[in-house]
Amino acid sequence: MTFIAVLVLAIALPLTRAQDSTTFSEDVGQNYVSPPVYPSPLAADGPDGSWSAAYAAAADFVSKLTLVEKVNITTGTGWTQGPCVGQTGSVPRLGFPGLCLQDAPLGVRFADYVTAFPALSQVAKTWDRSLFRAHAVAMGEEFKGKGANVQLGPVCGPLGTFAEGGRNWEGYAVDSYLCGQGMYEGVKGIQSTGVTACAKHFLGNEQEHFRQAPESNGFKTHKINVTQSLSANMDDRVTHELYLSPFADAVRAGVGSIMCSYQQINNSYACQNSKLINGLLKDELAFAGFVVSDWGAVHSGVATYLAGTDMLMPGDGNSFSDGLSWFGPNLTISVLNGTLPETRLNDMAIRIMATYFQHNQNSTSYPKPNFDSFNNDRVGYVYEGAAQTVLNERVDVRGNHAKIARQVATESIILLKNERGALPLKNIKSLAIAGMDAGPDAYGPNGWNDRGGLNGTLAMGWGSGSCQFPYLITPLEAISARARQEGSLVQDVLDNYAYDKINQTVKYANAALVFINSDSGEGYISVDGNEGDRNNLTAWHGGDKLVRTVAANCNNTIVIVHSVGAIIMEPWINHENVTAVVFAGLPGQESGNSLTSVLYGDSNPSGKLTFTVAKKASDYTTDDGPLLYEPNGPVPQQKFSTLNIDYKHFDAKKIEPRFHFGYGLSYTTFSITGGQGVRVSSAPYAPRSSFKQGAPPALRIPTGNLNAQDAVYPADFVRPNKLHIYPWITSAELAKPGASYPYPAQNATPPSPAGGGQGGNPSLWDVLYRVTATVTNTGSIAGAEVAQLYVAFPSSKEFPSPPRQLRGFSKVYLQPGQAAQVTFDVTRKEISVWNTVTQNWQLVSGTYQFLVGDSSRSYSLASESQFA
Repeated sequence: MTFIAVLVLAIALPLTRAQDSTTFSEDVGQNYVSPPVYPSPLAADGPDGSWSAAYAAAADFVSKLTLVEKVNITTGTGWTQGPCVGQTGSVPRLGFPGLCLQDAPLGVRFADYVTAFPALSQVAKTWDRSLFRAHAVAMGEEFKGKGANVQLGPVCGPLGTFAEGGRNWEGYAVDSYLCGQGMYEGVKGIQSTGVTACAKHFLGNEQEHFRQAPESNGFKTHKINVTQSLSANMDDRVTHELYLSPFADAVRAGVGSIMCSYQQINNSYACQNSKLINGLLKDELAFAGFVVSDWGAVHSGVATYLAGTDMLMPGDGNSFSDGLSWFGPNLTISVLNGTLPETRLNDMAIRIMATYFQHNQNSTSYPKPNFDSFNNDRVGYVYEGAAQTVLNERVDVRGNHAKIARQVATESIILLKNERGALPLKNIKSLAIAGMDAGPDAYGPNGWNDRGGLNGTLAMGWGSGSCQFPYLITPLEAISARARQEGSLVQDVLDNYAYDKINQTVKYANAALVFINSDSGEGYISVDGNEGDRNNLTAWHGGDKLVRTVAANCNNTIVIVHSVGAIIMEPWINHENVTAVVFAGLPGQESGNSLTSVLYGDSNPSGKLTFTVAKKASDYTTDDGPLLYEPNGPVPQQKFSTLNIDYKHFDAKKIEPRFHFGYGLSYTTFSITGGQGVRVSSAPYAPRSSFKQGAPPALRIPTGNLNAQDAVYPADFVRPNKLHIYPWITSAELAKPGASYPYPAQNATPPSPAGGGQGGNPSLWDVLYRVTATVTNTGSIAGAEVAQLYVAFPSSKEFPSPPRQLRGFSKVYLQPGQAAQVTFDVTRKEISVWNTVTQNWQLVSGTYQFLVGDSSRSYSLASESQFA
């Protein structure tokens, strides 16, 4: 009966959804439609030939597979049906063990003896590409050491449109250029170890509320019952210049996998949105790898296959562990009855296997999974009905990665305020520490499932993007140890609400360190009423009152903020006794050590903000409106039509922030002078036709000659449990053609003129302009400065652009009095706009201004130039 239900699901699927023609009535105020783009482009090597050998090996492998074997490697085995959060089926007769896909972007989830790295949002705050790369390499080594084939990261979706967005901390930064640089280095670093990177979430995953209808309704806090996921309604130019851009950088870096998101894009689910996957990703960006669904993000069979999704994870149907699947037997039937072209299935399999060969995972030295995500016992069963085996081999993969984690955590700390020489701490006889965020959680660092709770120091957000702490050095632990070395008296109060005790403790202290935090995470967990997204931007657990209480009793109050993002600091930032503010973010396992190093001056703070800190929460609201906390209809609609988010919005609206994007103080001082620019190239924008493409390997594999009986369960097969997903069907009769399908028109959409290579037209990466400047350490101690390049596009009625946009950065480490030249190479894409009429990139007529400084609002004109 179970398999009959699965098959009926496939046959009854309305293909109108595959045509992306879903629209909604005007009563929700929107009428966004995603246009159809078919067929799904077949994988083919680009001009650089970087995938040639992998495609050849994949085509040879796939040519030897039966129909059900091809289906098996595209389909997850089901939630809890293997050691990893996701694993494909295997092909034992050819030695293919299947792929292990594992969270998360800051460490190996559900595994022991791994490093709990700082979040990617923290990595970006270093503004150091070499650390972007080193961090990614270290993570890749750990995933490989644990036997994972695919790391589910890095992240640039969410980009961070909403300051309250629950998963903003998982990605690099709200700026598309900075996020793209992180994606490029992250992909390169991870894949240099042999692990396949999976860039996510593609696309529009900007808020947690209503990303999934069952999840939202499950909290029972909303007035309207949500029937479908939220639709992120994006216009063409905004999609290209903001949300797609970092993914283009990931594709250019050679990323092997991309994960489609839970949300709808223009009223078509991301994983069955043919415009998004076939049109933008596989055609325009020439993505060479495979598209995998987010876990439970698929809502159809045929529509999803035709739209370009290549792999279903974790393999289940509408819910985890339901024993059904949109792929598996449904996919088998769709090929047998002619609904899905066999060539499309061959392409799905080739894309998956090509990444396997591209990263040499077929090597006998590549580890097999040596941990279990769902069972901490050393010995047990991988799934019900399987033979007993060693589940957790306790392989320690950390190496020297604590050093890298600490360096990232240290260099990402941002000094926002420092008056009266409050920092670094010197000659402190009596030190007070206040706030629960300074100390350990009563349940231990891993006491809350997926870190979905908080009553101690905050070092990572919650959800599937989290991992297990091997240990967590709290600020209280590290600072107390250092203070004892300094001969200081240390007293602490970790209860935020013990005001009388706090008053007594800080009253006679030479300095008081007060710790506050703000947390968020993934939407399947609600913490203190925050359903993933933050309900507000205030400090949690009475943090504002805590700071005011301490400041009222100590004239040297130093505030340390651990937060997933910006918080409103106005209730206390101008208090005369608040002498310093340190933003420490989400530092991971080395939290206390990294902070103590900065507080005591062993390390000079060099982090810079990757978002704007506003004076009030409403200042973040763009013309598209705020984060949607209440559904505006059964299918919630959210508009994304402005390029002006975060600092671009503040600049465009002339809103004065508390602290601006790119800002951060140091214990020394710097000057940035001598900016100048020079034209490097006048090369024309080459047409797509000028770039050679390889022949699709899927076309080399013969089709036809399928026998439905071969796809039926083997007579001697015993299914170990009802939840494990297999590719076989129960009867050959189920493969007979069913109802007539209005099959999507083929080649209806011509190839994008902006395509031609991985990441887009290779001409987009031509360096057209070069800007140089000199950075000098004018202070008395060594330190690092981040020189930042912003470009002001020409004024244009046709292409209105943000006042200034980040287009380069360079971090330099300088001794006192030392100077260094920084160079910014500006590519064609970085000074182009997307023309929605020609469907291509173009330069704007008029004068470009190139501005160099140390933040988005502290700069000087380096040069001007015209390009069109």
